[in-house]
Amino acid sequence: MPLFATRPIDDFPIGNVLLRDHHTALKIDGLHTHPHAWLSALDVAFLSANGTRTLVDEQQVPLAWFGDDADLSNAVVASSSFLIVHPWDLIRANELHVASLTESRIEGSVHPNAVIEGTIHLGPGSRILPGVFIEGNVVIGANTKIGPNCYIRGSTSIGDKCHVGNAVEIKNSILLSGTNVGHLSYVGDSVLGEKVNFGAGTITSNLRHDGANHRSEVEGVLVDTGRRKFGCIVGDGVHTGINTSIYPGRKLWPRTSTRPGDIVQRDLMS
Repeated sequence: MPLFATRPIDDFPIGNVLLRDHHTALKIDGLHTHPHAWLSALDVAFLSANGTRTLVDEQQVPLAWFGDDADLSNAVVASSSFLIVHPWDLIRANELHVASLTESRIEGSVHPNAVIEGTIHLGPGSRILPGVFIEGNVVIGANTKIGPNCYIRGSTSIGDKCHVGNAVEIKNSILLSGTNVGHLSYVGDSVLGEKVNFGAGTITSNLRHDGANHRSEVEGVLVDTGRRKFGCIVGDGVHTGINTSIYPGRKLWPRTSTRPGDIVQRDLMS
C-alpha cells in the first residue's frame, strides 16, 4: 500500500497524533494493545470495567487485553474498535477521533473574516486567512496556512507545514505534513501522504454512480472498502499536474506523478 510502504501503521497519525501515542495515552495499568488497533473510548471503558476480558474484532483478532496473553475463551467482540489493515481504515479511525473532539484549542491565528462552525485544534504558527469556512470538527497542525477562500469540512486532519489555498474544498480527509493543495482542487474522503503537491484543478472523485460501496485492488484482488464515499490514497512525494482527475478508490504510489489533464483510472505505481 502506498502509505504503508514508507511508514509502519503504528507510526501513522490519527488526528495528528501517532497511533502508538494514542495507545500510550490510555495509561491503563496492565492493558496490552495490538499495535494496529484503533480503540474507541466506549470499548476501552468497558474493558477497564471488566478487567479479565479480551477485546477482539469480528475475526477474533485480539485488539486489547489484560494480562500477558490474550484469552480468547473470555473475549468480547468490540462495538466500535477495529484493526487498521488498509489505508481506508485510517479514514474511519480519523472520522471517529476528530468527530469526538469537544473543546477547541487554538494556538495559531484566525482572521476575523474566517468562519468556524465546529470544534477546531489549530497548532502554533498556523494561520487561517480571510474567506475560510470550516464546517465540522477539524484538526490542523503547526505552521500551516489555510486559505484564503477555501472550505474545510469535518472530519479532516491537516498536518504541519501544509497549505490549503484558494477555492479548495477538503472533506473528511487526512493530509500529512508538508502537503500542498494550493488552489481550485477538491479532496474528499482521501488520504494524502507527506510532501504531496496537488496541481491546480486536481479533483478526486469519491462517489460511484450506482451508490454502491467502493472496491479497491489489493494484491490483484478487488476488496470491498465498506465505504460508499471513498476518494484516493496518495503516497509520500506525489505530484499531480494541473487538472488531474482521479477515479474513486485509486492509489498513487510514493513519488509518482501525473501530467496536466491526466485521468487516473487505475492505481498508479510508476
